[in-house]
Amino acid sequence: TSSKPFDRNQELETCVEPLWTFSANYSACETEHHKSMDMGNQHPSIRRLQEIQKEVKSIEQQVVGFSGLSDDKNYKKLERILTKQLFEIDSVDTEGKGDIQQARKRAAQETERLLKELEQNANHPHRIEIQNIFEEAQSLVREKIVPFYNGGNCITDEFEEGIQDIILRLTHVKTGGKISLRKARYHTLTKICAVQEIIEDCMKKQPSLPLSEDAHPSVAKINFVMCEVNKARGVLIALLMGVNSSETCRHLSCVLSGLMADLDALDVCGRTEIRNYRREVVEDINKLLKYLDLEEEADTTRAFDLRQNHSILKIEKVLKRMREIKNELLQAQNPPELYLSSKTELQGLIGQLDEVSLEKNPCIREARRRAVIAVQTLITYIDLKEALEKRKLFACEEHPSHKAVWNVLGNLSEIQGEVLSFDGNRTDKNYIRLEELLTKQLLALDAVDPQGEEKCKAARKQAVKLAQNILSYLDLKSDEWEY
Repeated sequence: TSSKPFDRNQELETCVEPLWTFSANYSACETEHHKSMDMGNQHPSIRRLQEIQKEVKSIEQQVVGFSGLSDDKNYKKLERILTKQLFEIDSVDTEGKGDIQQARKRAAQETERLLKELEQNANHPHRIEIQNIFEEAQSLVREKIVPFYNGGNCITDEFEEGIQDIILRLTHVKTGGKISLRKARYHTLTKICAVQEIIEDCMKKQPSLPLSEDAHPSVAKINFVMCEVNKARGVLIALLMGVNSSETCRHLSCVLSGLMADLDALDVCGRTEIRNYRREVVEDINKLLKYLDLEEEADTTRAFDLRQNHSILKIEKVLKRMREIKNELLQAQNPPELYLSSKTELQGLIGQLDEVSLEKNPCIREARRRAVIAVQTLITYIDLKEALEKRKLFACEEHPSHKAVWNVLGNLSEIQGEVLSFDGNRTDKNYIRLEELLTKQLLALDAVDPQGEEKCKAARKQAVKLAQNILSYLDLKSDEWEY
């Protein structure tokens, strides 16, 4: 008996909407039903093969990123899992049916592929190279780290130079972009750089420490703790380098934490110099505890992938602009017009590279070094071009030997332009051709007789240095190094 007028269209809409919703829900249920029916209708052998493939897929990323060696526990674990899955695949009964045979073949091929990749990762020539370099570092630590165990800090220059050489060689190991090799190189570098930092930090200690025990009763305890920390440094280095099988990271962590607790319990009676002394020893302990986390972080961090690293992105930005300037110069119809502006901008790029943070990472340091060389080579190219242009404008009588040197410099300028454009490796015919051309110019300079002219001697010396630098840059461009 409502006073509201009856609206037949609205009534129909109200009825239609629930019917449409029901229809949609029914269709969805029907689809799920058919899907489950399909699964139910699958042959048990096919279902089993799918389950095995799912298990194999679940460890694929572990295999791809495996950075250890064939005697590592994780290698044996992954190998065991994959081999077991192969046996499981082999035990699936095909009943002579073609589709099941094909499915079993595909599952076996995928599992065998991962087994092969695991083996290749562990036995890759560059992975073996990394291990060989690491073993050299281990030998160095065994021979030279004894003073640390005695609570001393006497490290020879030979040890420091040896560690630096090892870091440099590891930095130059080629990874070809393989995740496993990048991880192996990063983890090995991290440990050796940590050893280098521990040693450098120890050598920087103030000669005034420790304090005299006459100053306060607490000083004796702090001095004792400091001696124990020095010994702990030696133990930590041995642990990082894998040369101490009688100690564990967990035990050393407990020892250091105990020393920290002993220091916290001391009453320094408001004596500023003693409080500062205690704080320095506490800081030393905290630094050592930080290094103990390296092994755990090695399995979780993605710091080995430098492609998105902030410093590397800055370097790449500089290199991109440098290449643009280079292309403008090499393609310009009247290059001299660009010399001044190009050199100014290139000097600015050098400044930007100087500001790049190295983050204590030798790979970033190497990337920056190479970028600086690339920019400086282009500046040198412009300088030589300018010098050759000025020589044309102010032609004058000169000594024959001096003229011969300038002729070689003219040839070097043309070759350097080609080297700047070169983008290949050392197997390319063009690399071999450029190397031969540069060698010929060095021989030509060697044949120049200065005849006692000091100016000619200096010019020849500079030309030889330039030719050698161009040759070095050609090698640098073609050695296929990557961060």
